[in-house]
Amino acid sequence: MTELNEAQLIKIRRDLHQIPELALQEKQTHDYLVQTIAGFNQTNLEISQPEKLPTALMVLVHGSQPTRTIGYRTDIDALPVEEKTGLLFASKHPGVMHACGHDVHMTVALGVLSWFSEHQPKDNLLFFFQPAEESENGGKLAYEQGLFDGKWRPDEFYGLHDNPDLPAGAIGCRMGTLFAGTTEVNIDITGKGGHAAFPQDANDTVVAMASLIMQVQTIISRSIDPIQSGVITLGKVEAGTIRNVIAGHAHLEGTIRGLTQEMILKIDQRLKDVCEGIAKSFNVKVDLQLNQGGYWPVENNPELTKRFIEYMKQAAGVEFIETAPAMTGEDFGYLLAKFPGTMFWLGVEDDSQLHSATLKPDERAIKRGVDAITGFLNYRMQN
Repeated sequence: MTELNEAQLIKIRRDLHQIPELALQEKQTHDYLVQTIAGFNQTNLEISQPEKLPTALMVLVHGSQPTRTIGYRTDIDALPVEEKTGLLFASKHPGVMHACGHDVHMTVALGVLSWFSEHQPKDNLLFFFQPAEESENGGKLAYEQGLFDGKWRPDEFYGLHDNPDLPAGAIGCRMGTLFAGTTEVNIDITGKGGHAAFPQDANDTVVAMASLIMQVQTIISRSIDPIQSGVITLGKVEAGTIRNVIAGHAHLEGTIRGLTQEMILKIDQRLKDVCEGIAKSFNVKVDLQLNQGGYWPVENNPELTKRFIEYMKQAAGVEFIETAPAMTGEDFGYLLAKFPGTMFWLGVEDDSQLHSATLKPDERAIKRGVDAITGFLNYRMQN
């Protein structure tokens, strides 16, 4: 088989679009990937299906004169979204959809892999088909379970995310942080309930919660450099059962986002300080739980990213666009904290946004993405 052509790539994308699966449940997707790769030239391919992370798939393309191993990661899971695109190849799995475009991500990776299966690279190439990007931090799981040990360890890592705001096939990137890191916030405040007519005999967690919410807003406005970026959103609050009873318990849920890991850790600490202060001020117990998992900021390596951008700016047929950082999260950030590398955008030009039930990526982006990435990897092996 020669490398995949555009019609074959589009068919693959549509096949994958119909079988979306949630994090760590991507068995049908995994099997489809294995079957597709089995049709490639196997001469220089070595395939691993790790038992510790059974829906993951790793393919090593052995180079002719390797001096390094270059990693390329694609995510394979979908979202709990009911599709509303009206496409003839819409999701066959109720309540699940590739609303973040991972079907496009996988298809591009398969296109690049098929090309290098027919044209042996100079360096080793490691293709990592990663489960559980949307939840369960699959990148962190893979790293902690030792999937990148020995010959499977990349010297540098690359990956893309599709972007409906960019023209179909355009490549977007920037020096520094591409995506923010995210931390889940859960806060429980415990006081003493009582009758609304006798507040002196109770310990009102609604009042404590209100004060906490207001003080949290000052973390960004007064503890963070205004020319840097950080966000705290408390999106869910719960307290009380009836109007004339003082609530003895309150619960809050939210998220922290920051463009560097240092920024996130600073916000984390200030939030801890605020919670301790509220506990003392209102004589309540405040339990703060912070869960970042693998969703670290996607901080692009300066040297590798500069080389990547220089190539894309001059590559024939590539439209390069320098992009601003985004406050969305991506667990590739964890892998970039362990291996130098670069994440970039692939434009898919659509009116609907990522995670939307109506997202319809422009399929012209797929072959253009394959060509741009294949060209860059060949360039990187010479430079």
